[in-house]
Amino acid sequence: MRRTDTCGGLRSSDIGRRACLQGWVRFSRDHGGVAFVDLADRYGITQVVFDPEDTAEADVDRIAGVMGTFARESAVSVEGIVRRRVEGTDDARNPTGEVELLVTDAVLLNRSASPPFEIGDQKEGVLPNEDTRMRYRYLDLRRTEMVGALAFRSRVVHLMRQYLERNSFLEVETPMLGRSTPEGARDYVVPSRRHPGKFYALPQSPQLFKQMLMVGGIDRYYQIARCFRDEDSRKDRQPEFTQIDMEMSFVDTEDILGTVEGMIAAVWEGLYGTELETPFPRIGYREAIERFGSDKPDMRYGLEFVKLTEVVRDAPYEIFKRIIGAGGIVAGINLGDRSSEVGRNEVDRYIQFAKDKAKLGGLTWMRCEDGVLTSNIAKYFTPGILEGIKQALKAEEGDLVFLIAGPWKATYEGGGILRRRIAEDLGLVPDDVFQFSWLVDCPMFEVDPVSGKHDAFHHPFVLPEGDIDAKDVGGACFDICLNGNELGSGSLRIHDAGLQRAVLKKIGMSDEEIERDFGWFIEALGYGAPPHGGIAMGVDRLIAILLGRDTIRDVIAFPKNKKAVSLLDNSPERIDDGKLEELQLLSLAADGLDLGDFDIDE
Repeated sequence: MRRTDTCGGLRSSDIGRRACLQGWVRFSRDHGGVAFVDLADRYGITQVVFDPEDTAEADVDRIAGVMGTFARESAVSVEGIVRRRVEGTDDARNPTGEVELLVTDAVLLNRSASPPFEIGDQKEGVLPNEDTRMRYRYLDLRRTEMVGALAFRSRVVHLMRQYLERNSFLEVETPMLGRSTPEGARDYVVPSRRHPGKFYALPQSPQLFKQMLMVGGIDRYYQIARCFRDEDSRKDRQPEFTQIDMEMSFVDTEDILGTVEGMIAAVWEGLYGTELETPFPRIGYREAIERFGSDKPDMRYGLEFVKLTEVVRDAPYEIFKRIIGAGGIVAGINLGDRSSEVGRNEVDRYIQFAKDKAKLGGLTWMRCEDGVLTSNIAKYFTPGILEGIKQALKAEEGDLVFLIAGPWKATYEGGGILRRRIAEDLGLVPDDVFQFSWLVDCPMFEVDPVSGKHDAFHHPFVLPEGDIDAKDVGGACFDICLNGNELGSGSLRIHDAGLQRAVLKKIGMSDEEIERDFGWFIEALGYGAPPHGGIAMGVDRLIAILLGRDTIRDVIAFPKNKKAVSLLDNSPERIDDGKLEELQLLSLAADGLDLGDFDIDE
């Protein structure tokens, strides 16, 4: 029997015709000799019926015997006639719910062992734990939710490709085996058999190779790029991940931002049939930190911070005086019309949260009562300063306000964690709103306040927007954000060899180190490298946000778990001595070569 239809394809218009379905037995039940089977594949579920009274007498025992072997999740093939389901048994929730297949022939293709967990559509909280799902991922993938996530992902990537191809981009594959560089996260390294003692590195990104494509005249490049970073797994990170990577020559920042917005708008229309509003809002780095406590601001709700440093500068409150005297800041946030939902017990819990989770030194609160701000520390503020705080925060009767204080960045970032917690507790975070935004006006360098060492804010290939020796020089870089998550980063790149060398020296690399690690790259810039720039966005992260998943593991076919382990094939695993010797790692180790964290049996 050859499959003629999928388990999600039959409709009332097919009634009366013969069909062959092949899939997995999701559920089966016997009603007085009449057997019902829910047959499933990735397209849907169709009810299959074996009724002895509607079957040729010569076939009854044979078909009944075969269907008696249909264990749950077995792969089977059934052939029959499409008919309308009995009135009152149809299922309006299922696209195939008006019809069923009356079986005239059946074949067991492969009997399944008893599944370790239920494959059908589970209600919230019924799913097995994640490690069990990862161990039996091939079964977990049969769930409608997982099939839908992978189908959605495929559709998004397809729409991205369509848009970029329409706009003259070329899809080019860059190497998976390259050299390790000192920038970024830890590399995954691969030993070379033909060059003992030397190693390739898997790409953390195609950054340098895509810039080489610009030098080579491939003026519009893209790639659905697999990348690798040896870093701790989190809900939005994996050791291996996918990004949509692109680079363009002879462009400025507006060209790149416009191209990305056009691509996302095209994806949006293809997915939802609606027009996405562009251009996306833009917010400067410093403004984002000071308003939202984050460089990936969630702009779907209020609870914005207000600067209060100057308002309270002369307050006789010793804690604030000490912080401001050391160059720190004071800021406040007003809970507004949701203040009545936060009583004194909740206030105490937020104070503890601010210390334990947000890493703030403390949290000051005040409530507006009878037209003035009151609290257990109000006595340390003059009436005029209290009124200034009230006016700055636009506090009205009953409003609760929180004040944070400390060093500029750490305090605002801690406040951002607190802001998110309050918004979640009060139900202020909408589930059905998708707010894209651009973070712009970023610094070129981050300076360690103790050592004074300069590090690249994004990476050292960003084009500076001014003299790199100036105190607050900016970089021509930007982030695209969605609902409080960073989707990706981009920039204009340095295309002048001398400037690139100077930036690498600025972040502390010696001439010898620059030549060793980046000499080949800088040499290429000297051969007429065009002005260029680009961006990379995380595909896994985008899909997870659009589908409302808590972790990117739920939108990746075969992810690693929280410990970066694949429970399906139990990797990573030790390598036997024969393979190690073929790579000459054992003998090299015996000769004193430092192999770092390689797991080698002595």
